[in-house]
Amino acid sequence: MTSQTTIDTTGPGDQAPDATPGPVPTGLRGHPWLTLLTVAVGVMMVALDGTIVAIANPAIGKDLHASWAQLQWITNAYFLALAVSLITAGKLGDRFGHRQTFLIGVTGFAAASGAIGLSHSIGAVVTFRVFQGLFGALLMPAALGLLRATFPAEKLNMAIGIWGMVIGASTAGGPILGGVLVEHVNWQSVFFVNVPVGALALLLGALILLDHRAENAPRSFDLLGIALLSGAMFCLVWALIKAPTWGWGDGRTWLFIGVSVVGFALFSYWETRVKEPLIPLALFRSVPLSAGVVLMVLMAIAFMGGLFFVTFYLQNVHGMSPIDAGLHLLPLTGMMIVGSPLAGAMITKLGPRIPLAGGMAATAIAMYGMSTLEEGTGSGVMSVWFALLGLGLAPVMVGATEVIVGNAPMELSGVAGGLQQAAMQIGGSLGTAVLGAVMASKVDSTLADNWAGAGLPKLPPQQLHQAAEAVQQGVAPVTDDTPAPIAAKITEVAHHTFVTGMSLASLVAAGVAAVAVLVALLTKRGANAEAGAGVGHV
Repeated sequence: MTSQTTIDTTGPGDQAPDATPGPVPTGLRGHPWLTLLTVAVGVMMVALDGTIVAIANPAIGKDLHASWAQLQWITNAYFLALAVSLITAGKLGDRFGHRQTFLIGVTGFAAASGAIGLSHSIGAVVTFRVFQGLFGALLMPAALGLLRATFPAEKLNMAIGIWGMVIGASTAGGPILGGVLVEHVNWQSVFFVNVPVGALALLLGALILLDHRAENAPRSFDLLGIALLSGAMFCLVWALIKAPTWGWGDGRTWLFIGVSVVGFALFSYWETRVKEPLIPLALFRSVPLSAGVVLMVLMAIAFMGGLFFVTFYLQNVHGMSPIDAGLHLLPLTGMMIVGSPLAGAMITKLGPRIPLAGGMAATAIAMYGMSTLEEGTGSGVMSVWFALLGLGLAPVMVGATEVIVGNAPMELSGVAGGLQQAAMQIGGSLGTAVLGAVMASKVDSTLADNWAGAGLPKLPPQQLHQAAEAVQQGVAPVTDDTPAPIAAKITEVAHHTFVTGMSLASLVAAGVAAVAVLVALLTKRGANAEAGAGVGHV
């Protein structure tokens, strides 16, 4: 059975509306700016959880007697569940309505968070982290679908700008809030904080959100497509998660990558045969939409991969506490908060192409600047590069989201939102894995020479390997009984070697961002953006 789904890729002037306006909002219900406030409260929980939990891991490990591998699963289980289910969750929103899926997502996420806080074993924590990821996946695309359906085209970019500001501020503010809660309350409070936030989002959602249904919304489920895509996504993300441990040359890494490629190929074939596919492949005939997805992946590689090492640099090389490290990243957070709404206004006026290309160019320059950081670099210089990075990321977060969601038909707005989020998650995982491999390779190739150059005794291969693993995180491999002069030399060598590796990784991230400038030139304003615009109160 061949697919009967068609996607019109004509320009805005030729595009017929593909959705009925739905119920006219009255009073609070359906008010666009109140809708934005509601979805922002819900999205804040998910974005915050991406970074706040890392600060709590040491306390969780101590309290629950968890191993390092078990602690890694606190992050990996959440990320896997979120990344694998985002597109399917977006499809559920398209089918049943984004208001319902948002409310279910908020309720489930808050309930899973409370359950983690009440857990007394690491197994229970990991299990409920999976549920957090699944419910978070319901929530995120639904938020974008609601914004798309509620705001008229001329206001949509501003709305997405504020939405992106909330995500950026929550992500960057996670370590600060997490540090305060762990230090002054307990690790459970990191999860319990989601319960009142979720309750507020649920209350606001019940009172304010108005359900919008596209006229051509899907009426059936592509169950085989869901299974194939979920399996392929799982194998890809699993390979990226395990590659730093297994190694890029290990057969297991490439086995999972190979299985994921086969899974994606089978999924693509099946989508051309089923009547109502999970993702109509004709969607990717839109060059701007495809460019937006690629751009989101490249942005996340450069941003998340590059920033991953900065936290080790601040805490382990400069000796900052998690709270101090978070405060030093405030220039980045601040510029994203200020820049996102401004970027939305700029994109509305100029279209996305110039702001996106300019944003990725600024990101490339910022990552190059971060490659020049040294062991003794002061806070002022760091702040310049962090601020420029935030300024560059703001238009990309806003513009790429609008390009993806705005170039999709209204009945696929949830799937488009899932694509946007999945691209960002996979890009972040790719960035951490690939740039981590670059860092590891540089440390392995230079540590022995730097060690010998400092006049330190030669280490046997096994000890050198263990030392390199510590140095990759900016940690000096010093034992308690090491004499102070020797410890000082080891620390100097470790920090210098780490900074050398971070410099190379940052240069690679800058190169990725430079390539993204070219991709940004292929974007344009969403051809279907008018479809969901209509209902007033703006």
